[in-house]
Amino acid sequence: MSRRRFGVIFFTVLIDLIGFGIVLPILPFYAQRFGAAGLGYGGVIGVFSLMQFVATALLGKLSDRIGRRPVLLTTMLVNAVGYTLFAFAGSYWVLFLSRVVSGFAGGNISAAQAYMADITTPAERSRGMGVVGAAFGIGFSLGPAIGGFAAHFGGAKAPGLVAVALSLANFVSAYFILPESLKTELRVKRPLLDLAHIGEAVARPKLRPLMAVWALVPLAFAGYTVALPLHAAAALGWKEREMAILFTIIGVTAASVQGYFFGKIVRRVGERVLVIAGTFGMAVAIAVVPFLSSSELLYGWTFVLAVSNSVFAPAATGLVSVYADPNEQGTVLGAAQAIAALGRTAGPPLIGSVYDVSAITSFVLAGAIMVIAGLAAFSLAPVPHHAAPPAPPVPSVPLPELPRSES
Repeated sequence: MSRRRFGVIFFTVLIDLIGFGIVLPILPFYAQRFGAAGLGYGGVIGVFSLMQFVATALLGKLSDRIGRRPVLLTTMLVNAVGYTLFAFAGSYWVLFLSRVVSGFAGGNISAAQAYMADITTPAERSRGMGVVGAAFGIGFSLGPAIGGFAAHFGGAKAPGLVAVALSLANFVSAYFILPESLKTELRVKRPLLDLAHIGEAVARPKLRPLMAVWALVPLAFAGYTVALPLHAAAALGWKEREMAILFTIIGVTAASVQGYFFGKIVRRVGERVLVIAGTFGMAVAIAVVPFLSSSELLYGWTFVLAVSNSVFAPAATGLVSVYADPNEQGTVLGAAQAIAALGRTAGPPLIGSVYDVSAITSFVLAGAIMVIAGLAAFSLAPVPHHAAPPAPPVPSVPLPELPRSES
């Protein structure tokens, strides 16, 4: 029975990530069809992250009160509603609403993680969380490819309808297979929206540079994901198929680097060096985009970007674990994820607005923000090199940072 439950939780997270990724190749063209420019498209991207930020904290604590099963089942149906709105959107505001709904439903990852913790013993917990992490990598790799090719062969409604079908299949399997995992006597009431831990993390001198990195890198990267498809469509004539290829490159690279190479590299150089190198690598790969003259060059620099992000993300998470005391790991990691989500919320409308004025400036600005993050990383306290690198935990909010394949 435990194996079946593992499978349903894996499928839940997989659907969340496929559902998120499935719309990425077509979302910019969808938004443009309704008259959205950089700011409008940035708003559609940013509101998804904002709703995930709110829902991840809210739904995790709500599941502590009423149990995991009702939260998971309800959000699976909400997800289906969001993707139905997406498939049949007839205006920008319906499209915007669809991303509000889907972003909120995507916050169920915190409840899925909690369910996995409930059904595993301490000895099994790493394996269980690894199952969730694998779903991140696979889902993000498959989603854009499914979405891009579904749109290419089936039309604009096809990706949304595929996501609806997956969400409903997820609901049916969970309804019949997932019993409640949280015993009644273990349920607790906590404030549903308590953000004091964010301020506490930023106020601590040792953590402050790292929290700055966690804010600035997602801000710049999320802004880049707005400017890139708009520029590629205008300058290189890209459509859904080309975007699907690009996101597939990102997903496969992330899975390869984090699944095999990261562990070997971090033992040699340490997390701090990888955070710095990854940040500057992303800065160059982003800033160079408007000066590239062919799709092949853009794919090549996308590979550089994906490698840089794939060493940055788990190293940055590992540093949070190193700098935090053993009895505050969850709190500090939660603060870092919340700060990253706020960066992903602010980046798309900011860089999108600049793109409306100047495409070149938008990429240069995103690259410059990455450079500032890299300079902040130089202030990070050195980590003793003999310390074994901690395993990066499963992220609570996946995107548009590249996912960590736990790995």
